[in-house]
Amino acid sequence: MAILSADKKFERFEDVTPESLKDANVKLLLCDLDNTLRLHSEKEPAEALVKWIKACKKAGVKIMIISNNGRKKMMQEFCEPINVECVWWAAKPISIKLTKAMQAQKIKPENTVMLGDKWSTDVLAAHFAGIRAWKVEHRRSIV
Repeated sequence: MAILSADKKFERFEDVTPESLKDANVKLLLCDLDNTLRLHSEKEPAEALVKWIKACKKAGVKIMIISNNGRKKMMQEFCEPINVECVWWAAKPISIKLTKAMQAQKIKPENTVMLGDKWSTDVLAAHFAGIRAWKVEHRRSIV
């Protein structure tokens, strides 16, 4: 595993299907928020994100948002309606918050993936935590 290379690459988060998660034996999906699951300017979850999270959860995958965003209130207001736990000010690429998330959920590293848009934070943090890194293109507009 090259430390700066994602294990899988996707165009958008929507391309990570419940089937692909099941095939990869993923039980915990740690997700970056800004420019991965939403545009930085979005205040509320887009309908595509709501549907995607519901489908992943229905497939038995736990989703948790691990973000370097330090705005706790904004993070909580965004995550509560979609019933997803969030960690703000995660300090990625430091991997401690990813490790703590796995421990809290009682999920092994081999069953965990970090999904993000940046190799310098998300991919590195995943590899430092000993988990797979899946990368999406930097989200620039709602498709």
